[in-house]
Amino acid sequence: MQNNQKLLDLIANMEKVIVGKRGVIIQTIVALLAEGHILIEDVPGLGKTMLARALAGSIDVCFSRIQFTPDLLPSDVTGVSIFNQKTMEFEFRPGPVFTEILLADEINRTTPRTQSSLLECMAERQITVDGHTRQLGNIFMVIATQNPIDLQGTYPLPEAQLDRFFMRVSVGYPSQKEEEQVLLMQMNQHPIGSISPVISAEDIIKLREQARSVHISKDIMRYLVSIVRATRENQHLQLGSSPRGSIALMRAAQALALISGKPHVEPDHVKKLVKSVLAHRLILTTQAQMEGLSIGQILEQVMDRVTVPVH
Repeated sequence: MQNNQKLLDLIANMEKVIVGKRGVIIQTIVALLAEGHILIEDVPGLGKTMLARALAGSIDVCFSRIQFTPDLLPSDVTGVSIFNQKTMEFEFRPGPVFTEILLADEINRTTPRTQSSLLECMAERQITVDGHTRQLGNIFMVIATQNPIDLQGTYPLPEAQLDRFFMRVSVGYPSQKEEEQVLLMQMNQHPIGSISPVISAEDIIKLREQARSVHISKDIMRYLVSIVRATRENQHLQLGSSPRGSIALMRAAQALALISGKPHVEPDHVKKLVKSVLAHRLILTTQAQMEGLSIGQILEQVMDRVTVPVH
């Protein structure tokens, strides 16, 4: 299997806006191809929103943005039925969730009630309002952002909501050379204004089908499951990953193999995605927190102890 040119074009187009973060861009595309939603967690000013806009601008689809605030209501997300005095009937006015790519900006700024309004649409790609179920877009994807540092006035995402996210990624600071390039790019205007679509919704649907058909051997599947099961048995973890994590890791590895131009999933594909797919599904024990351990360190230990299949 050779590199899909459309995927290479998509990566190159996003790199016109996001400098030096090919790994994060690829992870975002992995979530897109695996039909998952992604949580981007980092401090302000590192390009979380631009990453979402760059992806949406590179695909010929509808894009909506919700700025989450403490006073936001569930109906502000899903839509509301309004009585029309001329027709004497209620008319549904769809909310911003009726789109293809939805940017949920600063999702932890709103109340749990409003956060939970995204649960059904993220899991089922549909919304039920006033007893009527309405389908969302064919490639519906939520890209949520949150700032992990400033916790004042925020509402931490509950475990059920976190588990709905396929992946959690961090953008990170640029190098000096990359930051200088960012300044040069934005000297006259922001590059996001000149970005144009290079791939269609139909192309994404076909690529999703291709990703699902990427071969994954029984040995790789056993390796993948062993990693997930090890999180449930680790003494430093209060909560390990559920089977949903296993499924997500498999789908992510298939998508990464497709992007890499490989005909089958390799152990490295799994390794590269373990932290971004599993970390947000795990909870450290109190003792581990007191010892200063991180979930990333625990996952490194888990991967070191699980035997890697030889191909």
